[in-house]
Amino acid sequence: MIDPASGLDTTSDVLIENDRITAIKSSIDSNPGDINVIEAGGCIVCPGLVDIHVHFRDPHRGQVHDETIASGSAAAVAGGFSTVCCMPNTKPALDTPDQIKYVLEQGLDIGLARIHTVGCGTIGRRGEQLAPIAELVQAGASGISDDGDGVADEAMMSSVLKAVADADTCFMQHCQDPSTTRGASMNAGALAMKMGLVGWPASAEESMLERDLTLNKDIGARYHAQHLSSGGSIDLIRSARADGQPATGEASPHHLLLTEEACAGYDTSAKMNPPLRRREDIEAIKLGIADGTITILGTDHAPHPLHTKETDFASASFGIVGLECALPLYRKALIDGGVVDWPGMLAMMTCNPAALVGLDEQGIGMLREGGPADLTIIDPDAEWLIDPGSFRSTGRNCPFKGWNVRGRAMTTIVSGKVVYQDTRIAVA
Repeated sequence: MIDPASGLDTTSDVLIENDRITAIKSSIDSNPGDINVIEAGGCIVCPGLVDIHVHFRDPHRGQVHDETIASGSAAAVAGGFSTVCCMPNTKPALDTPDQIKYVLEQGLDIGLARIHTVGCGTIGRRGEQLAPIAELVQAGASGISDDGDGVADEAMMSSVLKAVADADTCFMQHCQDPSTTRGASMNAGALAMKMGLVGWPASAEESMLERDLTLNKDIGARYHAQHLSSGGSIDLIRSARADGQPATGEASPHHLLLTEEACAGYDTSAKMNPPLRRREDIEAIKLGIADGTITILGTDHAPHPLHTKETDFASASFGIVGLECALPLYRKALIDGGVVDWPGMLAMMTCNPAALVGLDEQGIGMLREGGPADLTIIDPDAEWLIDPGSFRSTGRNCPFKGWNVRGRAMTTIVSGKVVYQDTRIAVA
């Protein structure tokens, strides 16, 4: 059992009664006639995994998207995630209390993963008018973001940060200066020029991040930089944290394993926002994880209909799906790569993201007697082939198709209920 929040790392049993953990002991006697026993020898039992950055595309009025909160939830638990936070770039955007409540109610009705949501920072995510942030938080929003776009106007960004600080929540920034990325498809450099595509400079990410951190010095809002792709961004977060700012950063599987070379041949499965960059950027992100600068892992799970990917590179949609294969990809990049150990990686997938969005106050992201019975059972050595055709998500846009990987969520338990189970785990 590994619980990064408490430092627990030992061989143990855990007893679940109804929706709570009632005992964590080296040995628990049980009568097989009275209780279901999951034999998980050789596996890791940890808090249910938490992903604070997913796109489930609902509401989706006027959009051609097949993903729903139901299919997204099924994908989440199949990947070992018991809790997810849905981003607000939907149609309509999540900028009213009613929209926040709609997503939360959908999650409760489906009853798989715990579904939380992030509200908009500005009305319609247009960056022009401040959203009712306090009301969104009161309605249940776990954070605030205009994800999909960065807040470009400096005065508006300052207002957003002040409202976020007053509401005691966090702001998740999609760091992208739109003035330098119009028409851009991939990382700026020799490969983009060779392919005849508009390049996306790393400075587009770094400049907005630097501006925000400067603004936030005197405001002190909880600030989170999403899906970082540039080594320069890691340096900025590192400096801000050294100065005492409540700033965090996030790394995604694709930015830990793939470079711009994955785009060669106009492979649209490798088109994402922010774009894949250089090997040096990957190494900088890994260093940031190793030294504690980057503390959260987030998939940025972004399903798209195949026809929006099966087109020319410049016109294709940005984004990939990732919930169902994230765990072994993180393992490959970080554990096999010697960056962190299992407790270190799991902290970035449980207690750290839960704390950022305030879910730790509900006991999410940790194992404790009396706490919610959300657990993930991981076989760290299970070898398997990534096949997007078998995903529970409706999305098939995955650049890791055909990869042989190691490590898999075998069982996901949410509120004491087994919501996903691989057939290789035995229940007595």
